[in-house]
Amino acid sequence: MLSRLHVNNYVLIDSLDISFPEGLIIITGQTGAGKSILLGALGLALGAKADASVIGEGDGNCVVEAEFSVDSAGPALSGFLEENDIDPDDGHLLIRRVVNRSGRSRSFINDSPVTVQVLSSLASRLIDIHSQHQTLQLSDAAFRLSMLDSYAGNASLLEEFHEAYARMSGIRAELESVRAALERARNEKDYNEARFRQLDSASLKDGELESLEAEQKQLANAEEIKESLCAAVGLCSGDQASDMPGIDSMLREAEKHLSKVSRYVPSVSSLSDRLASCRVELDDIISEVAELDSRTEVSQERLQAVEDRLSFLYGLMQKFGCSTVAELIAERDSLSGILGDTSGMESRCEELSSMLDKAELAVGELSGRLHDSRVSAASAFSEAITEAVRRLELPYSVFEVEVRNIPLSRTGSDSVNFLFSASGRNPVDVSKCASGGEMSRIMLSLKAVMANYMDMPALVFDEIDTGVSGSVADKMGSMICDMGQNMQVFAITHLPQVAAKGNAHYLVSKDIDPHTSKAATTIKRLSDGQRVLEVARLLSGSEVTDAAIANARSLLSGN
Repeated sequence: MLSRLHVNNYVLIDSLDISFPEGLIIITGQTGAGKSILLGALGLALGAKADASVIGEGDGNCVVEAEFSVDSAGPALSGFLEENDIDPDDGHLLIRRVVNRSGRSRSFINDSPVTVQVLSSLASRLIDIHSQHQTLQLSDAAFRLSMLDSYAGNASLLEEFHEAYARMSGIRAELESVRAALERARNEKDYNEARFRQLDSASLKDGELESLEAEQKQLANAEEIKESLCAAVGLCSGDQASDMPGIDSMLREAEKHLSKVSRYVPSVSSLSDRLASCRVELDDIISEVAELDSRTEVSQERLQAVEDRLSFLYGLMQKFGCSTVAELIAERDSLSGILGDTSGMESRCEELSSMLDKAELAVGELSGRLHDSRVSAASAFSEAITEAVRRLELPYSVFEVEVRNIPLSRTGSDSVNFLFSASGRNPVDVSKCASGGEMSRIMLSLKAVMANYMDMPALVFDEIDTGVSGSVADKMGSMICDMGQNMQVFAITHLPQVAAKGNAHYLVSKDIDPHTSKAATTIKRLSDGQRVLEVARLLSGSEVTDAAIANARSLLSGN
């Protein structure tokens, strides 16, 4: 049940903090007083869309808090709280919604931040708000089906069906995907085989391109390389043809002179040793340069072969849209996998087809059970609603629930129609034959019957009595009052016959500050005496007469 509502800076509500008891709660007020604003504030706390327009003229953000007592939470609510790791604080849930000036909002449950989606899902398990235009739901196929399923107690069967249907849909989607891939592979088989053979016959090696490019550079400049290497060896070893000494012989001669000096200057000995080391290093260099010279090949045939291979690799890379040989190898391996995967895809198709057959059988079996349950419950549901509607001065009315077969969907293979006739003859679609007052009575009857089958802690009726008056209004009030015996019910009404029901009566009013001309909406609980005057106002209008007061006392004493 909703135990407390706190509102700060919401539209015309500056500040409001009010508590609510159990049972039937009546809310009245003149047209335009702000009853819809009060409902809007509650809706905001329960996850309705938020923007900056909800913020009042006061300072600070808009804050709405709704506190619920969940001591006797049903299985649906308890399961939701456990699933979302929400721990009621000593049997209470405090929902808070904060909207800042930019229009952004934050949501909290027991001071822990949550998403609006979680908040909305929780709200649907805490309270059912029947708006003035909710009778339009009688035309909604999903609403009609949910009513019958709730009456039939199909919650666990529906959950099992939804899981089976989702599993079947997933298998079917995967099968369609694999079949499409297999078809593409078959259509492209010849093309892919030709591309694979071209790459496979190329005998590709990772790093080959870089190696060939380096070799081509050497072969293209082989003569110049050999000339330079020979010149380097000559300079180091000496040129015998011209009797030109080389660096090696000059180092030997210098080493001899330093050895002579070391006999007189001992410190020069180390310099002589260093020259000897340089000569040894030079000998190694001369040896390596000479070997490199002998390995350097001047071969036009090899140069042509390397350039032909490079041209071939460049052509492959351009054709296949690759920038390296490694990418060509990856493309070759990918084509190999595609060509080899056809048999795997065929096996997977067979496996998925078998799985789909079993899944369809399971869904069909569950759909059949749902259909049988719905058909079985439809007659009793029809009788219960018919009986409730007849209590509201439609003594010959007939309400029928029609279950039709439709193509399988995620809700089963049934659609539900609500048929109605006020005269009891030839019932037709309720949305096409019922008047506004009849629609209100039908909707109230549905809510009254379903209150015994739906796990709903609180109900809000926003002028469900629209279009009715007199004794019908009194009987509707009695029906709402009966519902209040087992659950918390809020009834926003303009009818005195309904307002006289219940034990708690709240008045919504709008006051205008004479100095600032600022309007503000407030709500307060009426005392017994104030309640008499309010019911009298509903009876007589703006001028409360003694007769209206007497009539109001009579109405209140009779409830």
